[in-house]
Amino acid sequence: MHWMYIFIAGLLEIVWVIGLRYSEGFTVLVPSIITLITLAVSFYLFSKSLQFLPIGTAYAIFTGFGAAGTAVVGILFFQESANFSKLFFLSLMIIGIIGLKITSDDTEKTETEALKEAN
Repeated sequence: MHWMYIFIAGLLEIVWVIGLRYSEGFTVLVPSIITLITLAVSFYLFSKSLQFLPIGTAYAIFTGFGAAGTAVVGILFFQESANFSKLFFLSLMIIGIIGLKITSDDTEKTETEALKEAN
């Protein structure tokens, strides 16, 4: 479940970054509200994942997924350039995220252990 927290938080990061663009400096109401809500939920889910995952791995995956995802959305929907170099380095980011997930420490806390520590 903790990896799902990171995945959903990363997806929401993409949404709130796009919302920032449409909020025009928080002067447009609906995009501003969407941005703030998705930002809050994204950080909440990210913080939940930190109960179970190493902070360095979790943060790298959270920010990398959000950054790569936002760049891909920019290419697909906002007519941003998609030259070979950009696609190559985006691929490296995605490979890095997958590598971090695959090689993450197997001694991560279980949900039961994290709940015991919290109490």
